[in-house]
Amino acid sequence: MSYSNEMLGVSDDGLLDQIDARTSLAGSNKMEILLFSLGSGEKFGINVFKVKEVCPAGKITRTPNMPTGVDGIVSLRGHVMPVLNLANFMHMHPAEAHQVMMVAEYNNHILGFLVESVDRIIRVDWDKVRATEGMLSDQGALITAITELPDGSLVSILDVEQILANAFGEAVVGNVERVQSEHDLCIFFADDSMVARRKIAEVLDKMGVKHIAANNGREAWERIKAMADAAQSAGADLSQQIQVILTDAEMPEMDGYVLTQNIKADRRFDGIPVVMHSSLSSDANRAMGRRVGVDYYVPKFDSIILSSTLRPLLT
Repeated sequence: MSYSNEMLGVSDDGLLDQIDARTSLAGSNKMEILLFSLGSGEKFGINVFKVKEVCPAGKITRTPNMPTGVDGIVSLRGHVMPVLNLANFMHMHPAEAHQVMMVAEYNNHILGFLVESVDRIIRVDWDKVRATEGMLSDQGALITAITELPDGSLVSILDVEQILANAFGEAVVGNVERVQSEHDLCIFFADDSMVARRKIAEVLDKMGVKHIAANNGREAWERIKAMADAAQSAGADLSQQIQVILTDAEMPEMDGYVLTQNIKADRRFDGIPVVMHSSLSSDANRAMGRRVGVDYYVPKFDSIILSSTLRPLLT
């Protein structure tokens, strides 16, 4: 039995119907997050696009040699999925066992997160979301950003990529072929997750492609805009300096959709394809990307798919 729509702050059409209708957010630099508690008094959030449903945890089967923080596995509607106890995983150790489960789809994998309770869905502006990198340590490594609610309380937004990497290990970069070219090749990429930036750089290094990285969409836009200004002043073609722009979808301060809109609206970037590389792999997210002009959409994280998408663009 799922939690009521009223409890989640959604209409009677239900949580999933509302998620599927989110294409209207494309280009608005807004995100919607589901607020939840781990029993510590702090507020946490996760992007609604990642959440398939919220339900009682049900019977969890404990299996040997599970990673720290993983309580076991559960069967739900034909899916057998691992269940992570977020409080334990973040070393918070609440007094009571958590029995509410958020079912999330991430990188085409289904998993459950045990939490104390869910609150409601809120819409926030990405420019009001601040990256935590360099601000926090310890559990901060599992928090990608912080935003403030109207009542002044802070919400910590989970870095699910880092959580999954800590629990199950980072994705293995396979045998990636080098790109054969007589010219210097460079890809500019933006991602707010440290583990994602590391894996992207590993793929590009194996391809023999130079790369420039930014930690969020606003930083990316400022840097590539400065590069465009310099190229224009020198009478040079920017596409000779950057062959591809690779961007995550959800990032603090400016998301990948607005970044793409800005790029496509500036003729100086003509001829430079934009590839969106995102853990949000639903048809709705692909539609959002197409709406703002994304040229290619690649789900995280498969090094072979990523490299095979990029290789034809580097000729």
